[in-house]
This record gives sequence, C-alpha cells and structure tokens, in this order.
Amino acid sequence: MSKEPDRLFAQPLAQVPDFAFNEDVVRVFPDMIKRSVPGYPTIVENLGVLAAQFAQPGSVLYDLGSSLGAVTQSLRRHVRNDGCRVIAVDNSTAMVERCREYLNAQDSMFQELLPVEVIEGDILALDFRPASVVALNFTLQFIAPEQRLALLGRIRQALLPGGALILSEKLRFNDPEEHALLTDLHIAFKRANGYSELEIAQKRSAIENVMKPDSLEEHRARLLAAGFSKVVPWFQCLNFASLIALP
Repeated sequence: MSKEPDRLFAQPLAQVPDFAFNEDVVRVFPDMIKRSVPGYPTIVENLGVLAAQFAQPGSVLYDLGSSLGAVTQSLRRHVRNDGCRVIAVDNSTAMVERCREYLNAQDSMFQELLPVEVIEGDILALDFRPASVVALNFTLQFIAPEQRLALLGRIRQALLPGGALILSEKLRFNDPEEHALLTDLHIAFKRANGYSELEIAQKRSAIENVMKPDSLEEHRARLLAAGFSKVVPWFQCLNFASLIALP
C-alpha cells in the first residue's frame, strides 16, 4: 500500500477547492486517513470481526464507499462462511483502480479469501442484492442529507434476517460545549500527527461543503425510520463513531 505522506494542503492555496477523491487524494489517502481519523485502524480491523458474526453462507457482503478497499480486505480476512462474496462500490475512478491493485496484492499473500467484485458506481443507484452485512464506513456523511434516509431504507430492505449494517461516521454534537471540546481535541489529534495549522485550516475549508456530519441522535432516529429495529454504538473515539444497525 502507498506510503506517500499527505502534503496536499501544506502550501498556501489562493483558493481552496472543494475536497474530491481524485488521483492526488488517492496517492496519499492511507496516510491522510490514519492521521485524520482517530481510531480508524481499530474500526477497520474490528469491522471484519463484527461482520464475521453476522455473515451468512451464500450471501453478499457490501462495502459501500469502499475507497482503497481497507474494509473489503478486513471482511475477506475474517469472514469464512461458504459461498459469501464481497461487492465493493465506489464512485471515484482513481479509488477503484487503486483498490483493485491492492486486492490483487492481498490475493497473492493469502489463500482461500472471499471472492470480491469491485464496482465503479453510485451507491444511490445500486441494485442491491440480498445481503447479510453492509458496511458504510465514513461514506454516508458525503451523501446529500435529503438522500440518506432513502438509501438506508433500501439497505434495510436488502438485509437478510440476522444481518447487520455497520455504519461509521464523524459526529457533530447538539450540545455546543461538547461539540467545541471534541472539535478541539480532534484538532489536537491532527497536530500530534504532524499536521500544521495551515494544513488543518485548508483541509477544513476544502471539506466543509462536501461532508455534512450528523449527531448520534440523528443517526439513530434515521436508522429506526428506515426500518431498523435496533441501533447499537460499538465504538467512539473523540468525534468519530461506529454503529451496528440490526434489521
């Protein structure tokens, strides 16, 4: 996997463009997400562990918004049910191309992994097949807020009894003091990982128009409205969390 450091916002930009998952981002993405998202490696590795508890023989496992395929690789390492396969979907051409390279490399290192299909496409237009596990790992926050409920409803309809949706997201908080504290701590996390004040400020400007986080309460209410019966938070580190939603 690429080890190129994230220096995309290290120099002053006359105008900061909206964040996009283009070739520049793909090149530094592993470094970027590790230094920007507290708990990310723990979430990814344990997502595979969790999925193994819900995966059912002969079913599909979805990785929606798969980026470079870290979640797909985790699913393939941990799920051993007969007849399962992974479908990884992303709308970024650059991400999909690199994801396929990484999965081919994984195939060369491990035997008897689940088969995987990587699709370049819009998850909002995806024709879902019956699935026992669906992973939305830091993806819903990039979907327009008015489209989120319908997507979750379609995922709920595709989930088999006993399956699960695993949803990871950055959170906002309804209490202003709590929100300010956790935002400051997240900035401290990024500083501790070597990002400068300029990088932090420019990245924030780039992403604020394309990523719209929800509160935990909003996630829970929307998931229940989409038809899920129970929502269980299983992980939180600062303002990043992951939930299990059961049909």
